[in-house]
Amino acid sequence: MPICVSIFEDNLKFLDAFSILIQKKPELKLVGAFENTVKLKEKIASYVPDIVLMDIGIAPVNGIEATRLIVKEFPSVKVLIQTVFDEDDKVFAAICAGASGYMLKTIKSESLLPFIFEVYEGGAPMTPVIATKILKLFKNHFPSGKQYEDYKLSRREKEILRCLLDGLSYKMVAERCHLSFETVKTYIKRIYEKLHVASMTEAVVKAIHENLI
Repeated sequence: MPICVSIFEDNLKFLDAFSILIQKKPELKLVGAFENTVKLKEKIASYVPDIVLMDIGIAPVNGIEATRLIVKEFPSVKVLIQTVFDEDDKVFAAICAGASGYMLKTIKSESLLPFIFEVYEGGAPMTPVIATKILKLFKNHFPSGKQYEDYKLSRREKEILRCLLDGLSYKMVAERCHLSFETVKTYIKRIYEKLHVASMTEAVVKAIHENLI
């Protein structure tokens, strides 16, 4: 079955370009291209996408709040932020909202496809400039010397969390750990529950700053 993708983008040039790109790929299926986030919840429930491409500057519900709503109400749907913004506050806010990836529109449109596939397989892709910012943001938002909770992760859970820190997708984690894809998904769900997070990016942030690995 093809990967179902919905786009929320208020710039018609980008909306058309992304739509055409997705429609040309047989492994993907465009199930909605929207210029705004009016009736966002109803649209997601109706079109049931696997991946949502979300613009931060969209209205009336901005991309960060829209991401937070989607992650909460539709946990199986993954959100890939695509924006012209790379300001620290927006990057951090998108991650905290539960975005699975963050892509700047300054990259070539063809680069969108690998991002979609990686997010679908459980990865958390980011353009290089954003990845660099994330590392700097860690120091600013998480004070050093703090005593953190013991999440009682098992040896296997720590092994899989290490794989996520290495940027591996679910499929690659399964290959490295010699596990089935479904078993990896079960482990990661358990890790999320123990860490009290809702996305891979949140799990990685917490793991790094609380020295869980």
